[in-house]
Amino acid sequence: MRSMARRKRGQPVHGWLILDKSEGMTSTEAVGIAKRLFDARKAGHAGTLDPLATGILPLAFGEATKTVPFIVDGTKSYRFRVQFGAETDTDDCEGQVVRRSGLRPARPQVEAALPRFLGEIAQVPPQYSAVKVEGARAYDLARDGETVELKPRLVRIDRLALTAFTDPGGEGPVEATFEAECGKGTYVRAIARDLGRMLGCLGHIVELRRTRVGPFGEDAAISLDKLRQLCHGPDDREGPRVALLPLEAALDDILALAMSDQDALRIKRGQPVLLRGAGAPIHTGPAFATSRGSPIALGEIRQGEFQPTRVFNFSA
Repeated sequence: MRSMARRKRGQPVHGWLILDKSEGMTSTEAVGIAKRLFDARKAGHAGTLDPLATGILPLAFGEATKTVPFIVDGTKSYRFRVQFGAETDTDDCEGQVVRRSGLRPARPQVEAALPRFLGEIAQVPPQYSAVKVEGARAYDLARDGETVELKPRLVRIDRLALTAFTDPGGEGPVEATFEAECGKGTYVRAIARDLGRMLGCLGHIVELRRTRVGPFGEDAAISLDKLRQLCHGPDDREGPRVALLPLEAALDDILALAMSDQDALRIKRGQPVLLRGAGAPIHTGPAFATSRGSPIALGEIRQGEFQPTRVFNFSA
């Protein structure tokens, strides 16, 4: 009987692409375009960027998608500009103004407020956010005209610095530019909203750029336009793949364990391996196993064993 198995669409592409996303594009759209340029079977992103935002959007291809949680959990850096005097329903300039204020903050007032945002703080996500409310995304409910009460969540902000301040007098709105470093789940739009409320003058984001996600910074980033140029470059065999970083680029802070051929076979079958010998790590927690210089599995070290949780299959 003839096999009815369907041929997988696309090529088995594996690795990380550090995309410099342009303004006006959703993260999902960016993934779709890059996936088509690579003719890749599987791709995803590590941390959504709003359409308004530009900057670092790490894209994982193939087996690299198994390492996405390590990047999502990493520290993120932003540069953003806030306009004071009005609050919008989206907390950025793409939304509708819902409140206005005639107060104009002075630079010392803004600087004095910033320490209150540092450390672990409670933050209410924007109404237009990906937070789930009874199974539905908050932004979908907001677009349907529903107002939901989002609960505050603990987030971590390690750095928040004022880098520029503009007050044109009565001729235009006061604007301030900031740099921030923060942990998983932090909404920069909410920082702008809450800062405006704290100062009594209201505020919203008018420009936002992400400059780093975990180990990935602007020095490693490439635009879609440049990626398209690589597709039509002189090296047809490689094309855009020259822009790919290896899967293990996402695992810089994770312990790497070099395995023998015999232990590698056990790990590939999903079996634990005893870490023996004088050089065996005392470490407990996340690690990844390698064989002949290539990663073979993610896992955990527990009670002297490496226990694989995600095995890599580069032929998939």
